[in-house]
Order: sequence, then C-alpha cells, then structure tokens
Amino acid sequence: MKILKFGGSSVANQENIKKVFDIIRKSQSEGNIAVVFSAFGGVTEVLLNSAAAAKNGDKSYTEDIKVLEDRHIELVRQLFPIHLQSPVLTYVKVRFNELEDLFHGIFLIKECSPRTLDYVASFGERLSAFVLAEALKVEGFNSKYLDARDVIRTNDRFGNAKVDFPATNDLILDYFHNNNTIQIITGFVASTSKGETTTLGRSGSDYTASIFASALHAESLEIWTDVSGVMTSDPRLVYTAFTIPQLSYSEAMELSHFGAKVIFPSTMMPAMKKGIPIYIKNTFEPSNPGTLINGDAPSGKLIKGISSMSDISLLNIQGAGILDVIDVNRRIFTALASVNINVILISQASSEQITCLAIRSFEVTLAKEAIEKEFFHEIRNGEIDVVHVISDLAIVAVVGENMKQNPGASGRMFQALGRNNVNVYAIAQGSSELNISAVVSKSDLQKALNALHEAFFLSDNKVLHVFLVGVGLIGQALTKMIATQQQKLQKENLLDIQIHGIANSRFMAFNEDGFDLKNCPLPENADGAMEMDLDKFITQMESMNFSNSVFVDCTASQDVADFYERVLEAKVAIVTPNKKANSSSLEKYKNLKKLAGKRSVKFLYETNVAAGLPVINTLQDLMLSGDKVIKIEAVLSGSMNYIFSELEKGAPFSEVVKLAKEKGYTEPDPRDDLSGMDVARKILILGREAEQDLHFEDISIQSMVPEDCVEAKSVDEFFQKLQGHDGEFAQLLAEAAERGEKLRFMATLENGKAKVGLKSLDNSHPFSTLKGSDNMILFTTERYHDFPMIIRGPGAGADVTAAGVFADVIRLGNYTRS
Repeated sequence: MKILKFGGSSVANQENIKKVFDIIRKSQSEGNIAVVFSAFGGVTEVLLNSAAAAKNGDKSYTEDIKVLEDRHIELVRQLFPIHLQSPVLTYVKVRFNELEDLFHGIFLIKECSPRTLDYVASFGERLSAFVLAEALKVEGFNSKYLDARDVIRTNDRFGNAKVDFPATNDLILDYFHNNNTIQIITGFVASTSKGETTTLGRSGSDYTASIFASALHAESLEIWTDVSGVMTSDPRLVYTAFTIPQLSYSEAMELSHFGAKVIFPSTMMPAMKKGIPIYIKNTFEPSNPGTLINGDAPSGKLIKGISSMSDISLLNIQGAGILDVIDVNRRIFTALASVNINVILISQASSEQITCLAIRSFEVTLAKEAIEKEFFHEIRNGEIDVVHVISDLAIVAVVGENMKQNPGASGRMFQALGRNNVNVYAIAQGSSELNISAVVSKSDLQKALNALHEAFFLSDNKVLHVFLVGVGLIGQALTKMIATQQQKLQKENLLDIQIHGIANSRFMAFNEDGFDLKNCPLPENADGAMEMDLDKFITQMESMNFSNSVFVDCTASQDVADFYERVLEAKVAIVTPNKKANSSSLEKYKNLKKLAGKRSVKFLYETNVAAGLPVINTLQDLMLSGDKVIKIEAVLSGSMNYIFSELEKGAPFSEVVKLAKEKGYTEPDPRDDLSGMDVARKILILGREAEQDLHFEDISIQSMVPEDCVEAKSVDEFFQKLQGHDGEFAQLLAEAAERGEKLRFMATLENGKAKVGLKSLDNSHPFSTLKGSDNMILFTTERYHDFPMIIRGPGAGADVTAAGVFADVIRLGNYTRS
C-alpha cells in the first residue's frame, strides 16, 4: 500500500488535475494506493477570509462564496461529460447552500468560534475530494470518497486538534479491511468523539496522509507538490539552490523547524515512528526523483541544507546579580509558556549572566512584558536589567548529521559569514551537532544564505555577482571576455562570474539570475530597462544583497566615483579603471582605502595606471616588502605616446589625434589627454601608492592643448581649431630630430615633486624605443637603485584596459576563496 497526497496547487485547475490522474494511474499499476487531496488551490484561504468578513459585518463574503461556487461548478463541467454532471453538481450545490447558511449565521451574530471556523475550513477538502473521487470514476478508476472525519479522531482543540492515535488506527484499519477500492480521502479534517469537525493545523493534509500511512503500515508516503523536493536553501533567496536527494528524519525535522516549508514536523511523526519512507515529489515534473526522507543519513556533503526564518527578535536577560537569582531559566520559560510564546533559539553564556532568546517579532512585546512581570522584584532591586530587545533579525541554520563525523563545520560557517561582513548576534549548537544556528540582521539574510550555500555546496566554485556601470568600449569588451572565458574559469579556476546589473549614462537594468553573457544586451534593450539613476542603481544592488558582490565602474565619471564610499559601506567590492576617485583629494583617497579595510572588502584599481600592466600591484608589493621609492619616470599615456610616435611618420598632428580617438586610445574628449591631466592623475596615484602625501596642486603640468582650443564648445570644434596648429607640432618634431632625439610626453616624481610634460630624449633613454600605444614605467628604489625596475607594454585601448579589469575581477574571486 502506498499513500499519495496532492496539494492545492496540484489540483488548482483542469490541466493540473489531468496530470494528477496520470500519476495516480501509474501508481495504481504498481500496487495498492490511497489518495489524500487538499482543497483546490486557494479555496481554504478564501473560506477563512470570508468568515472573517462575515464576522466583521462585511457583506462582501457573499461575492467571494459565489466566486468559489462558480469555480467548483466550472471544474465539474470540465471534468465530467454532460450526462454524468447532475449528481456531482447537486453535491456541490448542497455544500454551498450549507455554506451560505453558515456564513449568514456568522454575519448575524458577529461571532465565529474556533469550532465554527474549523467547520467552515472543512468544506474545501470535502468538496475537492468528492469531485475528484467521482472524476476518477469517469477515468475508469474504482474509486470511493472517504470523509476523514469518519475515521480520524481528535480532541476538541479546534484549529490544531490532537489525534487520538489508538482510536484512529483502529477505525482506519477496520474501514480499509471492509473497502478494497481506491480511497479518495479528505485532507486536513477530522472529528471529535462527539462528531464535531476539527482541523489538523498547518500542513494538515500532509499530516492526514501520514496518519493513514502509519495506520496502514504503508510501504511509502508520497507528498506531491509544486517543487521537486526539499531544496538546499530557499530558492527565492538562493538562486543556486538545488534538490536534496535524501534526508534523514532528524535532518528534515531540523530544516522544517527553521523555515523549510515543503514538509512540517507533525507530518513526519506518524510515518517516522513506523519507519515509513517519505517522498517529496513534483506533480509537474513526475520523472524527477525529488527528495527521499527516511531513517538513513547517507554520506556526502558536510551538511544537507540551510534553512532560515525572518522577522525574529532577540531578548537579552542579563544582570550583574543574576547568579544570585534562583531558578532563572525555569522562571523565564514558565513566564513565556503562560502567554503561549514559543522560543525558537536559546543561547546562554557559560557564566549564566546572560540568557539570549530568539522569538517571533510579533510576539516580542508580549514576551518582554511577561518576563519583566516575572522578575519585577529582581529588576526593581537591580539584580536583573530591564529586558533588552534587538529586532529586525533572522535565523540561518545549517543542518546535517554528517557534521558530527567531520570537524570544521562551525569554522566554515562563521568564516563564510565573516568574509561577507555578516555580523552574528547569537549562536546555538547542540551536542548532537545536527544543527548550527546563527542570528543575523534581517537585511543580511539573503547575503548570509548565499555565502553559506556557496561555502558548503559550491565550495569548489566561487560565484562573483557583478554590477557593471559603463558598457561602452571597455564595458562591452569586459563582458565579451567574461563570456569567452566563463566555462574555462568554472572548470579550471572554479570561479563563476555572473553579471546582475548593467548601466550606461541613460539606462539601467537588472537580472537576478544573471544576464546571458554571450548575448548580453545594452541596458536600454534589456528586459525591465529603466532610466539610469545612480542612487537607485546602488539601492537595487544593495537590496539584491548577494554575497561576493562587486561593483565594476568602467566609466570616467566623477559622479560614479562619488558613490564609492556608499558602495564600500554596503560591503561590496569595487573594481575600476576610473581614476577620478583616487586622484581626487588626498583625504578621500585615504578614506576609501581605510573604508575598504574597515569593511573587509577589496578596492582594486590596477587599471587606473597603464591599463592592464601590473604597475600598481607591483608598487604595492614593493612598499609592503619594505622598499622605498626614490624616483618614478613614466610614459603613462598610451594615447599620447601613440600620437607622438605616429607623428614621426609624417602625418599632421590633428589627424593623428583624431585617429587615436577613433581607436579608443584617448578619452571621449582628447583634450583630457592632451592637457596632461590624465597623466597627472596617474602620477598622482603612483605617488600616493608610494606612500607620499601628494596633492594634485603639487604637480607641474605642461598642456599640449593650444590656448584657442581650450574653450572649444565641442569636440568637433576642437579638431577644427587644432588643424591650425599642425605646423607648430611639426616644427617641434623636426627640431628634436635634428638633435637626434625623440619627443615623449612623460611624468616624473622625485623628492616629493611631480612634473608632467613633453620632453626631448636622446636615443640612450629607454623611452626612446617606445612605439604605438605602449607605456613604460621606471621605478628607482632603494633595492632597484643602479638598475631601475622597468614595466612596459600596451597602456591604452579598450581591450587591454578591459583585460586589466578582468584580471582584477579574477583576483577578487581568488581572494574570496582563500
């Protein structure tokens, strides 16, 4: 004998019901079965809401009940041929006539007792089970409707009645002994010995199925729902959650206690006592094996699942004199029990001076009052402090029997939370090591769940959640690189990079599951595109609250750089080629570095100087190892070097500048490069990385922008005016050639002073060999004194800059793994 139970979503409409009948047909071919049905999807909720409306004198209940009646009648007409509809429609009509009378009585007396409410709620299952039992006959099944009130006996605790198992088991066995047809059973409902209708509480239909499975010693219990088993975590919060193939009863109980809603502890108890395996399966994916719950805890992952509860508050009972107070804990729990408050989590210091309790937030006021009333005299005498409440919290719990056989579970859990800047308010772990629970801020819940899920289930793969601002040449090149390398990174580097937010200056868009990187749209073409607003972009990134999040700024915008403090405060890492932040005030530069350290997040900007060349990391390593910079000489503008090396080929200066812009070597406005400001920002950043308190005002800058070009109102106007100066630059080049020298636009930092400008260098200087857009940096330090360290390579262009940004992102992924 197998017991099958189908939830409300499984029988919500004709299409779903047909799927259920196919499952029943297949199961019947394998052996004897009995089937338990919930009410049609959403019916019980409408019944309860309508009862509340009637009690409050709101006549809208009549409309709601009429809608329910029409829905049931329509289902009958869809499931039955016309000549077989009459008896079923009569049953439905009679039940709704009873409901109308019942609700009218509630409306008149403005009262609805728990007993009446149970009777109201029973109509959902009674209607669905009867209709479906008759419909199965039409499909050729030998089925019979069984009202569970006839065989399940309970006490009169209406709303959550307790089952009298000896009486119930005898009634079920006797009934099945005399009935050999397929029994179609009402879930959720039962009755007292006096015949009063009761209900079995939340997940009552599952409980009904478990009661029958236990009484009949069934070989298995199948719970058919709309998900493919118990998930490793809440899939609404953890997009990488997957089905757990097998759980022990104890593991399933722990997961359900802390919020896993697929199955509840009461459901499992009858089956668990008889060792009956429970299968959680998906009506809409019947071939999926789902989750098996039984007495075994198979080896494998360190934990089985991560559960959570939100809207939690902590109550701290503490005081210097608490050790002198007799029987504190008993009095605390007695006080809470007296007002029917359940304690979810307990944490107590070994000194017993602090007892910490986690309860549901909606009960916190009542709980605080009950405890303070119990300890009124101790609080008045100063032995115990006034109860302190911390609200807006949540609980995360990692569950698995394998934890007791493998050390390190706690360490991995708290390391994952700490690395993602999730503060823990309280901890609870039993000696059985089946469950480790932590109380965290409600705002950190999603981040905590994702961090833990990655640590325990995806520990071989780290996931970076990227939010990209700036999808111009660099941003588009970056997304293409990530797409091209994604599989290799996953396989060889165990790193998965997902882009969840994209934005340009006009539009922004988000995707919780990550954009398709091979066909990543521009923000304006993405689903859900909206007008760009930096504040809203950051707010959305914060609300998505992914662990291992990274904000990638591929713009040259000061407006974006101004948000860096907020991004770091949100515990989100930053990767950027944008120089504006690090080249602004010295105070802001230091504050960003300090803030990143304080929040334990990375602020990576290798591409601030020389695109993808390893300049900043090299300099940082020199300083960390105790070296001291004496002098820095650098050709730091790939665009300027390209311009002056191309000028040697004889092309006019204005045409060479225009060509450099077209190749993406210059900023959108080439004056930013020609003015020397870009190079000045770079030498400023290098100076600061060399631990020198350098201000922008300290830099001597020689601009290559002719005076009449400075005030040009547009880039086109600038190029028109620049043509008038081609002769001047040709003359500079000719004069240098006569001396056997070459022109290079370079920066120098020495003795705390920086200079930027055009220099004529002889052929012995390393910079004279530079071609195209190459950069070169010479570090003269105490260690590299006689022979400076030289770094050379392409220093401009979207691809090399994007490659540098990509390298920083990968570096960030390696950091989160360590």
